[in-house]
Amino acid sequence: MPSFWKHVNEVIRLADMVIEVLDARMIEETRNKEIERKIRKYGKTIIYAINKSDLIPKEEAEEIKAKLIPSVFLSSTRKLGTTLLKKKLMELSKGERVVVGVVGYPNVGKSSLINALSGKSATRTSASSGFTKGLQKIRVGKKITFLDTPGVFPEKEKNEFKHGLTGAVDYAKIKDPELVALKLIEKNKELICRFYGSYGDDAEEILELIGIKYHKLSSGSKINMDATARMVLKDWQAGKIKKSL
Repeated sequence: MPSFWKHVNEVIRLADMVIEVLDARMIEETRNKEIERKIRKYGKTIIYAINKSDLIPKEEAEEIKAKLIPSVFLSSTRKLGTTLLKKKLMELSKGERVVVGVVGYPNVGKSSLINALSGKSATRTSASSGFTKGLQKIRVGKKITFLDTPGVFPEKEKNEFKHGLTGAVDYAKIKDPELVALKLIEKNKELICRFYGSYGDDAEEILELIGIKYHKLSSGSKINMDATARMVLKDWQAGKIKKSL
């Protein structure tokens, strides 16, 4: 078992409760059912922290809130919802000191969330996935201690599209960016077209039009589909393409 799974298992064992950080735009894609089963096996409470909630419409957030209980909606980059999360933790711990594990896919914003809660850069953060390398302990106030972990995939999951979509694998490291970008466009056609101002009949035509508009050309004025696809995936992973446009 890779060392990061060792860290995750240790966090679940040591924590009184566990926060699973999810991307509001991709709830099911960023839920790690394998970790959720481990948490329940240890008899620990799961709190769903729905990060990047500023990127989705309010009505969609209400639907998610009704399904995932308990859940708190946040935007760690804008420091929204952090007070609500602290209150929820104190409510569940009945005001006692509490150790809280933080788990989730790479790049969903675990470390950024802890930094927002603590009011300082308590953990190192990066725009690239896989930045947190080991178990880190961070105290937030007098009663809350967080245990941060590296982002982890389910052990048998090898879905490049899902990993590219969620940002679990950095856009620069995706082996077939064109295929992933085409699937992303198919899944979010209207959103992608509106964001880039490029409208076409199918995903391939849309990607080509984006490449032309943004001058992603190689020798002979041929469209560089690899560079275009990576640009689209970069914008998606960075949260520039919002469902709430």
